[in-house]
Amino acid sequence: MTTATAPAGLRGSPWPAFAARRLTRFVVSLWALVTAAFLMIHLVPGDPVRAALGLTAPADLVAAKRAELGLDDPLWTQYGHYLRGLLTGDFGTSMASGQPVTQVIGDRLPATLQLAVLAFAVVVVVAIPVGVGFAVLTRGGRRRGAELGFTSVTVFVAAIPEFLVAVGLVALLAVGLGWFPVAGGDDASAYVLPVAALAVGPAAVLARMVRVELLSVLGADFVRTARAKRLPARLVYVRHALPNALTATLTLGGLMLTAMVAGTVLVENVFAWPGLGSTIVASILQKDYPLVQGVVLVYGVGVLLVNLLVDVVLGLLDPRSAIREA
Repeated sequence: MTTATAPAGLRGSPWPAFAARRLTRFVVSLWALVTAAFLMIHLVPGDPVRAALGLTAPADLVAAKRAELGLDDPLWTQYGHYLRGLLTGDFGTSMASGQPVTQVIGDRLPATLQLAVLAFAVVVVVAIPVGVGFAVLTRGGRRRGAELGFTSVTVFVAAIPEFLVAVGLVALLAVGLGWFPVAGGDDASAYVLPVAALAVGPAAVLARMVRVELLSVLGADFVRTARAKRLPARLVYVRHALPNALTATLTLGGLMLTAMVAGTVLVENVFAWPGLGSTIVASILQKDYPLVQGVVLVYGVGVLLVNLLVDVVLGLLDPRSAIREA
């Protein structure tokens, strides 16, 4: 009798353990998220159906809605039905509109993704060159005034919440100068203010991170060796220093992307943007619990997927981290 053996390329490799660890973490986190979303409707004080329909709703209407939502069943039965619905793509029905929750999310999710992805692209395009530029300018303790100004401005900008940035941009550029629409709009100008509101703070944080990491790398032995070989400064910075400085930056970038998706909740409401952010606020005010559960799941799964993707990319860029962990 022969026993199955792992392929030669995988024997002794840290990657199977790395993949198993990451997938296990993802599955456990996903289960915790789904369970928390399920319990949300049961943790609301009082009767959530009565709260959603109003205190003057007839008792028979409340009873019918409770039966429709399955709230009269035992808790474990409700949990099983909830999991079965998620596996089949059934997130329930909105109590406010009567539409399937999946349809509401499908209509609103693209608008939120557009804002988050565009803002993240702006952050990367702006923050990396700015961080690299100030690292080169202030290397070796030079230009202390520029370093102090850069640090002070980025700390101040990063401390301002997105919704305050959004309100300020609306007051200055939309209402005051009339350069951009206050809310809504179908042309490219409608994206400028919401994307800027989401991108300003993260760009400041990422620029500081790039500068700090690049300054650390510029003092490493391999960079001094590259300079000793009289390589052009452009090659030293771009080919040798920058790739080694982006590992921590990539981790922070992944966290920023998830934060941007969450930050759309307030920014979308400032600009009346037809995305999930404005949807979840409206559903909370209307006590539309099935829709709240669905939107929370979408946001949570998005965060988990981005974190998993960042872990995989970091493992590919820096295999030593995966080896040490395994």
